[in-house]
Amino acid sequence: MSHLRTLASPEGGLGASLSRMPEDARLRADVPADEPGWVRCGDLLGEPARLARWRERLTGWLAETYPEAPGIPERTPASWILSWYLHVPALAGAMLLHHARRVPSLAPSALAFRIGADRPHPDSVAVLDPDLRGFHCLPTDPGSAHPRAVVVPDVRALATVLRGRFVAHASRFIDVYGPLTRLGRRQLWAAATDALDNALWSAGRLGGTPESEGAGVADAALVLEARFPPLTSPSKLTLATGADGRREWTRNREGCCFNYLLPAESECGGCPRVR
Repeated sequence: MSHLRTLASPEGGLGASLSRMPEDARLRADVPADEPGWVRCGDLLGEPARLARWRERLTGWLAETYPEAPGIPERTPASWILSWYLHVPALAGAMLLHHARRVPSLAPSALAFRIGADRPHPDSVAVLDPDLRGFHCLPTDPGSAHPRAVVVPDVRALATVLRGRFVAHASRFIDVYGPLTRLGRRQLWAAATDALDNALWSAGRLGGTPESEGAGVADAALVLEARFPPLTSPSKLTLATGADGRREWTRNREGCCFNYLLPAESECGGCPRVR
């Protein structure tokens, strides 16, 4: 718990917690005015044509990357955009839960992401106006007296808030994006489940030690301790023995990214198609 306290400043605002995120987390406070490529989630979901253009841009990038392909299968870029977008609210929630024991607003109006110049994927995520927004925290949080703090009794309650806020954002996105694709509703929510489970795992892995990775796995088991519809499964993280005999964490995916439809590619590890 002492490590978690160092990440929340005495001033109590959410911005201080964000400033202390690991650099590799790619999670920042607000959108830098001098950096191009940033997209506000609320604006994107308010104009579905922008989602369609993003997918078209990815299709073009894939066509350049795989010039031998006779055509890019529609399901592949559709699935990649699905997973990429859902990673945005999942990352923001997972990082702040793991590293600060706080849950921010995950509403589309509260988040933005930057699309990379080389590959059109989200390479950074920002929480907009962090110190003007409320957050949930524990009674031991130094910022628990902050006027916008909502104190909950324990980490299980924090996990419930995180899951609910992520599902609310994912629902909004799926309602907008689903009609633009031929992906079924089960595939859409499988991608949401994968995004949240993976983000919680990744938050622990950024610590660089087996102990920190294990803490991320524990967070995933807490947030996804059971199947909470419309999410499609509990956490799928399990210990497995690798080729070198060492035990390591692994995960079977709920959804397929359709990467195997591209030339010379095969199913990913943990793909539901090969189980």
